Amino acid sequence: MLSRKGIIPEEYVLTRLAEDPTEPRYRARERRARFVSKKGNCNVAHKNIREQGRFLQDVFTTLVDLKWPHTLLIFTMSFLCSWLLFAMIWWLIAFAHGDLAPGEGATVPCVTSIHSFSSAFLFSIEVQVTIGFGGRMVTEECPLAILILIVQNIVGLMINAIMLGCIFMKTSQAHRRAETLIFSKHAVISLRHGRLCFMLRVGDLRKSMIISATIHMQVVRKTTSPEGEVVPLHQVDIPMENGMGGNSIFLVAPLIIYHIIDANSPLYDLAPSDLHHHQDLEIIVILEGVVETTGITTQARTSYLADEILWGQRFVPIVAEEDGHYAVDYSKFGNTIKVPTPLCTAHQLDEDRSLLDALTLASARGPLRKRSVAVAKAKPRFSISPDSLS
Repeated sequence: MLSRKGIIPEEYVLTRLAEDPTEPRYRARERRARFVSKKGNCNVAHKNIREQGRFLQDVFTTLVDLKWPHTLLIFTMSFLCSWLLFAMIWWLIAFAHGDLAPGEGATVPCVTSIHSFSSAFLFSIEVQVTIGFGGRMVTEECPLAILILIVQNIVGLMINAIMLGCIFMKTSQAHRRAETLIFSKHAVISLRHGRLCFMLRVGDLRKSMIISATIHMQVVRKTTSPEGEVVPLHQVDIPMENGMGGNSIFLVAPLIIYHIIDANSPLYDLAPSDLHHHQDLEIIVILEGVVETTGITTQARTSYLADEILWGQRFVPIVAEEDGHYAVDYSKFGNTIKVPTPLCTAHQLDEDRSLLDALTLASARGPLRKRSVAVAKAKPRFSISPDSLS
């Protein structure tokens, strides 16, 4: 209609209609696959596992690892199958003893008030769940019935222990506590004490603490050995600078975890130009500790790709003292500010320390120069005339 009115040329309309609407107009940029997602899930798919029977050797762990719909289905079917199995056994005992035909056979039945499979099924439920309505009971006429009663009670207790333990473990899994352990979306590289440092921020949203908290960092990248062997996921530990010694941290408030990029660091030759999405680099951060309220060990994980590392920036302070206590502003948890940082690798900075001296002089002169210009442009608010002095 727009082409008829002359607003849009007809040739353009025909061209747009000839295009395939299902074909995407823009291609998503290619990005390196993560080894660990931002939420801590391992991005690994296990294929062609031939020895599936190994999972059945540890049935309890297999049940806990299943998804909730599968776990609930197994939970329900385990009870139904056991009730049906023992209902069939009780019905066969009654049938063999002649209890199903009224007025025939023995005068004292093995189980009272069993006349069909439905009544045998109800008796099976009463025995295993220990309901005890009182209408049906085992007599001393059949020793086999007493033995089956003992076996069903033992089997019922085992099913209750396994399934209830599985449900409890699924509801109290350690990764649920890790949902309130947060990491900054980006990591930064800037100067600290005259050295280039890789820094990130970690925090805990709950008031209950993580006891014996430790943090580990690893660099994962594709490498090739001198013999020509290709290692697709080569993991290298990154030492963490910590005043407490080792990798232990006291996570009562958000902390900035930093690693000094020195000659022993795998980031020693990392330059600002390398921080793009095509760079084969991923830094994995693992926080582990014991939950104070439950005593269960929990672990939180995240990772940073090359394009998620900001060069020349620093995290803003978020902890302030207010009314006799320390307040944490989580709205600024991942905020950063630009700071003077040399645009070179840590290797180049160690070889030429003059780059750091020049950067220090430039940052020191900058505020003074701006202040002098502001003072020069400022006009006096009042003046003293010579007549007022006389």
